[in-house]
Amino acid sequence: MTTKHVILCALAMVLSTTSAFAQNGVNSPYSRYGFGILSDRAMGFNKAMAGVAQGFRDGQQINTANPASYSAIDSLTALFDLGVSLYNGNYEMGNLKQNAKNTSFDYFAFQFRARKNVGITVGILPYSNINYSFSSSAETLKGNETVTSSYSFTGNGGIHKVFLGAGWRILRPISIGVNGSFLFGDYTHTSKMAFSETAAYSMVRGYDANISTWAVDFGLQYIQPISKKDKITVGATYGLGHDINNRATRYSQTLNSSSAVQGVTRDTLKNAFQLPHSFDVGITYEHGTKWRVGADVSLEKWSDSKFPTEVGGKYLIAKNQLFDRKKIALGGEYTPNPTGRYLSRMSYRLGAYYSQSYAKADNTGVVTDKPIEYGITAGFVLPIQNRNLWHNSPKINVSFQWVHTDIPYLNSMNSSQSKLKENYLKLCLGLTFSERWFYKWKVQ
Repeated sequence: MTTKHVILCALAMVLSTTSAFAQNGVNSPYSRYGFGILSDRAMGFNKAMAGVAQGFRDGQQINTANPASYSAIDSLTALFDLGVSLYNGNYEMGNLKQNAKNTSFDYFAFQFRARKNVGITVGILPYSNINYSFSSSAETLKGNETVTSSYSFTGNGGIHKVFLGAGWRILRPISIGVNGSFLFGDYTHTSKMAFSETAAYSMVRGYDANISTWAVDFGLQYIQPISKKDKITVGATYGLGHDINNRATRYSQTLNSSSAVQGVTRDTLKNAFQLPHSFDVGITYEHGTKWRVGADVSLEKWSDSKFPTEVGGKYLIAKNQLFDRKKIALGGEYTPNPTGRYLSRMSYRLGAYYSQSYAKADNTGVVTDKPIEYGITAGFVLPIQNRNLWHNSPKINVSFQWVHTDIPYLNSMNSSQSKLKENYLKLCLGLTFSERWFYKWKVQ
């Protein structure tokens, strides 16, 4: 494939995913809580390795998880990376079961070398996604069995992340980096209670907010050679937590039988949110260009972050409304022969992870279990043959993910703990290609 064809393929993928970017990529009732379902923020190279990335360092892959890795890019190369995902989700809540399919835009990033030992990366990633719609069956009112009530819940929105980062190799074994990001998005949650009696009023309760803030993540990598072919890389990142100076709004509406608004009350909270302090650390072991394995551990301190809540009917800001998000991941990659025949030049990847999710589905204290998530990932890399010997070969990253979540919630029917179970099958496709933009040609 020529450079022209690669660029045309990339543009086609960008155009085809524009509508997917506007969508959310999830259909989960759990996205009703917190900022929604947090994105894995993985790139094409590590989606099949359960997102392991802190110690990964490769001049032919863009690793946005640790900005210190940007310094690995060579002086002649410019990298482009973009990806999309296809989802098939199954949801089970008691006797209720539902299946949903969706697509999502995963990421776009561009990386180049600014000067010796300094790499620059710019891109866009989803931060969180919200998308759900469900309703309850008719319930008979106590004391008046001739009237029934029904409830419906809908929500949509999400947060996106645009970033600019730099990585600098300050010493031969040590690199540092920083990502500066702008987060933007919104959310809307609406619940409606209606009655079978035509003369009765309906009630609508809504929550919304517009989010726009900054974020900074610092990265570090240390390389320790063991032999001529073997080395260990230790990586770590820290994300700075801070206040988000945005407002959150709760409103209540009373509607008559013709859906005309009869009354509205509105409560607004200023400086209602906080981003958490986050910590990630990982280690990677590499044997030449054949294989590498790694492990990451991460912690996001959401319990210390402010978030809007309701207590005794009042709308207010409080901490401890969310759980700390914890994750451990293992992953690896094997390439039989990077310079051999096509099948031996393919890379094969495998990974697994376990995490505790951050969003509480109950703030009353009745539910004591925490939401958990775990998954298995696998995939491979398809090199695209490039007849132009002056350019590196583009790659298609293919990954498959199976994800299971257990989400405890308060069942309003019997005031006891119930569980929402979700299972996802994901197909993730990413295109990575590099161009030798900075090669200096000589004429003899």
